[in-house]
Amino acid sequence: MLTLSFITLHTNTLLHFQSFHIHFIIFLMTFKRLHTLLLFLLLASYFSHFALAGKRKVHITDDLDDVFDDEEDDAWKEWGKKPQPSFPPSDISKMDPSQIQEEMKKRHSGPVIGFVKLRLGVRRSPDMVAEFAMKWTHILRTGAVGVRFMGVDLNTIMFNLESIKDLEELKEFVLDQSEAYEIKMGDEFFRRPGDPPLDEVIEKLNSEKAKAENADTEEIDQNDKTEL
Repeated sequence: MLTLSFITLHTNTLLHFQSFHIHFIIFLMTFKRLHTLLLFLLLASYFSHFALAGKRKVHITDDLDDVFDDEEDDAWKEWGKKPQPSFPPSDISKMDPSQIQEEMKKRHSGPVIGFVKLRLGVRRSPDMVAEFAMKWTHILRTGAVGVRFMGVDLNTIMFNLESIKDLEELKEFVLDQSEAYEIKMGDEFFRRPGDPPLDEVIEKLNSEKAKAENADTEEIDQNDKTEL
């Protein structure tokens, strides 16, 4: 009887131990799963934090009363200032008019409009004037001078020069053309050395025309007297 009780107790002890062992294994497996899940959640939270940080926009408040900016760029420093002259005004007193004019030409880079007076006393048609203008434009633009000539009347061609820096080249070219007599730009006139002003040429032509008309009148009167 005692032996049977001992066997029964031993059996129950083994059963309890096996049950405890099974529950312990289940606990370890559950803990391992929880540990893995916790690690996964931590990693997910970590990466989502950086993802949100990358998408986060910088917000600048409208309340800037306490903001102090002591930096100024060059454009702001120059804003509102009067433009400085290209050369000191005191230098003008040391220059003669021709030197001042040359300095202004050097610093002027905008377009310039002028006129070319053709030789007077020559019969020509509008087509001839247009041909002169087209030919001069083509030659100078081929030489990298930005200019365009246009016929105005039978004795005048207008030009639009893109930069006054090319004026000397334009003058040299135009005055080398046999059809051209004088270049006029504002109050300035350019002619070949020794050529009289255009007004004198016109006066001379009118005088010659008047003499010719008087000669014709005298010849007609003489013929009339002869017939009588």
